[in-house]
Amino acid sequence: MNSKKGVVTAAMALLLTAVLIAGCGKQAADAPQTPAQNSTNTAAGANNGAGDNAANDTDTMDDQATEGNNAANGGITGNGDSSDSAQAPDGSSDSSGGDRAAMGDPYSVAVLINKQFALPEDYEPKDLVYPDVRFTFKEKIEKRMMRKEAAKALEELFAGAEKDGIYLAGVSAYRSHKTQTALFNRYVEKDGEEVAKTYSAVPGHSEHETGLAIDVSGSDGKCAAESCFGDTKEAAWLADHATEYGFIIRYPKGKEDITGYKYEPWHLRYVGKEIAADIGKRGITLEEYYDAVPVSGQ
Repeated sequence: MNSKKGVVTAAMALLLTAVLIAGCGKQAADAPQTPAQNSTNTAAGANNGAGDNAANDTDTMDDQATEGNNAANGGITGNGDSSDSAQAPDGSSDSSGGDRAAMGDPYSVAVLINKQFALPEDYEPKDLVYPDVRFTFKEKIEKRMMRKEAAKALEELFAGAEKDGIYLAGVSAYRSHKTQTALFNRYVEKDGEEVAKTYSAVPGHSEHETGLAIDVSGSDGKCAAESCFGDTKEAAWLADHATEYGFIIRYPKGKEDITGYKYEPWHLRYVGKEIAADIGKRGITLEEYYDAVPVSGQ
């Protein structure tokens, strides 16, 4: 009897030992990690998080860069080849303000509009005003308007001319995209497209659409927008003094292969005093100022 009890007791002891061993194994598996283990996993998790954040930051920067480029270009389109960095024609860095952002921003007074670079189709100046100067007509219509800054500069230019005994008159300033389209189509019907392109801009490529350009003549209106204007005292005064007021003769003589247009001594373009002075001093065009000379001009 005692022998049987001993066997049972031994069996129960073995069973209890097995249960305790199994319990300790499970507890070890479920036990919290040591500080060293936590440190390793936390670092790994932090690295993974940093990687995700870095990827997100990169995407954000890419988006911002794209938006920045789009904002800088302002919807300007171009088919001319030009370098990405603005340089002066001699290859040096242009510190005069000829940056690509201004060149491509349709709302900048220094925007470049020509046969390669066009305004966005929906572009419309929001600050058009009527400059208080003489025009060859009385009506307050579209072509009498200019952007506010350019209009103020024009008033100063006319006043300066009068002090020198020169009396100017405006002929045509702002043109909407619709007006430029109708005008160009009329010229095409009259002279054919190729000839029309030598003296009139394709819609979207006209400086008049910027609200920064104006055709002028003498107060008598003679030779208005005609080659004979180049022989007048008014044209001579403009050639000597326009840059003092922030204007340039946009299509100068001898630069037809660069500007794409014949000599137009009556066509003034406002770019601001600093840029105008630099262009006048160097005897260059706006294309050359931005180192954006079209292939035909190289």
